Amino acid sequence: MNRLAAIIFAALFLASSAHAQAVDGRLKKILEAKSIAIAYRADAAPFSFLDEQKQPTGYSVDLCKEVVRSIEVENRTKLETRWVPVTIQTRFDAVASGAADMECSSSTVTLSRMKQVDFSSLIFIESTGVLVRSASGARSLADLKGKRIAVVADTTNARAVNDQLLRRGLNASMLPFKTREEGLAALEAGKADAFASDKLLLVGAAAKSREPGMLSMLPEDLSFEPYGIALPRGDATFRLAVNSALARLYPSDEMGQIFKRWFGSLGRPSGVLAAVYIFGSIPE
Repeated sequence: MNRLAAIIFAALFLASSAHAQAVDGRLKKILEAKSIAIAYRADAAPFSFLDEQKQPTGYSVDLCKEVVRSIEVENRTKLETRWVPVTIQTRFDAVASGAADMECSSSTVTLSRMKQVDFSSLIFIESTGVLVRSASGARSLADLKGKRIAVVADTTNARAVNDQLLRRGLNASMLPFKTREEGLAALEAGKADAFASDKLLLVGAAAKSREPGMLSMLPEDLSFEPYGIALPRGDATFRLAVNSALARLYPSDEMGQIFKRWFGSLGRPSGVLAAVYIFGSIPE
């Protein structure tokens, strides 16, 4: 082997060694096991729910499938995907404890949640809305003075409603429920006068109402809800792998197809959501 060949070989060896050393934490565990565990929720349509074959599907689930494909390509391996069902209450615990490697649903990024988990680049922008019975005549949050507003306990939506009631000086009661289904059922049965949650989730819930046209959405946006994929806290390598996958996906035709599949009725992404895709397309 001549001197030049030896130098080239040594450089390639060092580069490959550096690359191998860069794979640590959760990503190393995933690659060694050839398996990745993805937490999903069955109650967060159109972001995360079960299809007719009882398989996880939805906008966020599709994004996470693309992330898995990217990791497979980058590491030249095939991964088995193990789906882990979670609830609003257990979703972050699943990631923090290692029961799931990432959580793909409709989780809002907040500073307090970052004490338990990390998040990917933003994947969607939502807001808190309020669903009422159409026959109630309510046209704004102000019309709910003295009324009962159902919320899912310990969510950003519940905090948003409470903040708005305090800011506007509205004396209304908040009724906490464990699940979105319980909150919707209370509204339909007349046990609550309104139900507050993420707007698109409310649209999905209203579509499943037993009586078409029974429910309607108030026009106000009560909060800013930036969604992200929940990831293990402090794991820079895995977070980089996920964000790299999103950065390649966002400007692609595949991203347009995913958006159209789940939000085709909205037409094009809003200006704010388009900005999420632009800023998430981080250059190499």
